[in-house]
Amino acid sequence: MQPPLMADKAFLILKSLLINGNLKAGQFISISDLVTIIKLPLAPVREAVKHAESLGFLTVLPKKGLVVMQASPTLIKECFHLRSIFDQEGARDLIENSRVTITHLINLKKKHLQILKSAQKGINAKLQNEAMEVDWEMHSLLGSSINNGVAQQSYEHNKDCLWIIQRSRPPLPDRIIPAMTEHLEIIDALISGNADKSTKLIRKHFQQTLRWWGFI
Repeated sequence: MQPPLMADKAFLILKSLLINGNLKAGQFISISDLVTIIKLPLAPVREAVKHAESLGFLTVLPKKGLVVMQASPTLIKECFHLRSIFDQEGARDLIENSRVTITHLINLKKKHLQILKSAQKGINAKLQNEAMEVDWEMHSLLGSSINNGVAQQSYEHNKDCLWIIQRSRPPLPDRIIPAMTEHLEIIDALISGNADKSTKLIRKHFQQTLRWWGFI
């Protein structure tokens, strides 16, 4: 297996900086500072920036630097709406084609119950991060259940955008318990094999997410 090209390596580092919140939505950074952070030569970093711009992760300001994509109300709503659409289709595929074992779903349910139990005792930064990881584990499970390669690519791109957006506003403590409860309802519907109920609950979860972001 050949080692990745330097430009590919630079892009992976840049993407990691964005998704992990080291570079936040709306943040400006110069190319020279980015080169220092990535610790690779200028040329591959420039290529990485071009690639990231083509994906909508950032905007290049000629002779100035770059700005990480703005978490605008329109972008936030559209990204969460798209995830909801994919999740609903994924839920149907998961149930109708038995893409995931009941044991897998039960284990996922246990993780949610553990987060819920911990949150009821008290919430700290560590639990907030764990809750976000478990939250995405369910959504990724639904997205990966879609038997369509093009849709999978679109789902992953939208997921990256949402990670960048969510790093600009981590889930507040008062959202964790409701979100885990909503997820548990969805998981129970998946376990029971009720596709209509699953999609209905996913739409409800989407509406509650928009409400938390202040759009409803």
